[in-house]
Amino acid sequence: MTEVAHRHAAHSHGLVDESIKRSREGVRAVLLALLVLGVTAAAQVLLFVVSGSVALLADLIHNFGDASTAIPLAVAFTLGSARAERWAGLAVVLAIFASACVAGYEAIDRLINPQQVDALGALAGAGVIGFAGNWLAAAIRTRAGRRLDSPALIADGSHARADAYVSLAVVVSAAAVAAGLREADPLIGLGITIVILRITWDSWKTVRGAHSH
Repeated sequence: MTEVAHRHAAHSHGLVDESIKRSREGVRAVLLALLVLGVTAAAQVLLFVVSGSVALLADLIHNFGDASTAIPLAVAFTLGSARAERWAGLAVVLAIFASACVAGYEAIDRLINPQQVDALGALAGAGVIGFAGNWLAAAIRTRAGRRLDSPALIADGSHARADAYVSLAVVVSAAAVAAGLREADPLIGLGITIVILRITWDSWKTVRGAHSH
C-alpha cells in the first residue's frame, strides 16, 4: 500500500470511528435519561397510591410520555441515520404537544369539576421528585444534543424540561391548596400549559431548521 493510499484508508477509518462513537454516545445519553425517568416515575407511582391525587396522575402521564420518546431516539442513533434522527425529532415535538394537551385538559376539567386534594405532603414530595428527575434528564439530553449537534436530542431535552415545570406546578398547587386557595390549582395548570406550548414551538423551530439543511 502506498503512503497516499495508507493515509486515505486511515482518514476513512477515522470517519467511520467518529460515526460509531456518535451513535454510541447518543444511545448512551438516551438510555441514561430513560433510567432517570424510570426511577422518577416509579417513586411517583408509590406516592400516587398514597395520595390519590389527580394532579399527580397527570404528572405521571407527562413523565411516561417523556420516557417514551427514548424509543424513536434510540432507534435513530442505533441506525446512525440523519433522516431517522430528524423524524425522531418530529416525534418528540408531537409528544411535547400531547403533554400540553393533557395538561390543558386536566386544568380545564378541574375548573369545571373541582376535586378534593388529600395527602398534601406526599403530593408535594412527588412534585419535587418529578421536578428533579425531569430536570436531570433534560440536562443529560440537552448537553448530549449540543455536543453531538442533534436537534432531536435538544428537542427531547426541552420536553423533559417542560415536564419538570409540570412537576414543579404540583408542588405549588399543594402549597396553594394547603393555604386554602383551591382555585389556584387549575389556574397554575393552565399557566404551565402555556409554558409547554411555548417549548413546543421552540422545539419545532429547532427540528424544522434541521430538516431545511
